[in-house]
This record gives sequence, structure tokens and C-alpha cells, in this order.
Amino acid sequence: MSAAATLDALDRVRALCLALPDAHEVEAWGEPTFRVRNKLFAMYASPGNHHGRGRPAVWIKARAENQRLLMELDPARYFSPPYVGPSGWVGMWLDKRPRWREVEELLRDGYRQVAPKRLLQAHGG
Repeated sequence: MSAAATLDALDRVRALCLALPDAHEVEAWGEPTFRVRNKLFAMYASPGNHHGRGRPAVWIKARAENQRLLMELDPARYFSPPYVGPSGWVGMWLDKRPRWREVEELLRDGYRQVAPKRLLQAHGG
């Protein structure tokens, strides 16, 4: 994957995450992470970092059941990320034509899991 395509993937993940109410970006572990009120809901894994294993990916907070279903449905696209996978997080590869609507839906779901209820209610759930 070219450097430009990698930046495009990060730019798209960043735009999707930061469009969510009160979401902000913090660099941690050498990578961009996305949070709401300092609670982590997504992390970017660049191909140049050992977290990305040579491929760009996004790690998203998920329920363990959703992680399992996604990995069974499409094991070439979804994976259990190191460190956080046992807690239910799901990884999604961003090379090979990612499904950006799925990325957006998963990011929204991860966000909803950690966002304060009052914030969610104020913005329509």
C-alpha cells in the first residue's frame, strides 16, 4: 500500500471519529487514538508500526459477541487485535478496498459503548 493510500485511510478514520460529538484525538503508543471524554473507542494501526503488521488497520471497541461474529463472517477483513482483542475489541484491515460504511458503523458502535449516557441523549442516542 502506498504512503498516500495509508494517509488517506488515516484521514478517513480520523474524519469519521472526529465527527462524533466530543470526540478527540490523542497520540498514544506512537499511533493516533480516538476518545470521547478521554475514554478510548478506536485506535489506528499504521503499516509501519508493529501494531499494524505491515498493513493499515483500525482497532475498534466492540462487544465480545460482535467481535466473534465479525471474525467468523469475514476473517480476511476482521481480526482480534493484540493487547485489546481479549477485551472484545475488533480490528479491521484498511487496505484492499475497505467497506467505509462498515468502518463508520463500527466506530459509532464503539463510541456509543464508552460515551457518557447524557452525551448520547443530548445528541439523539
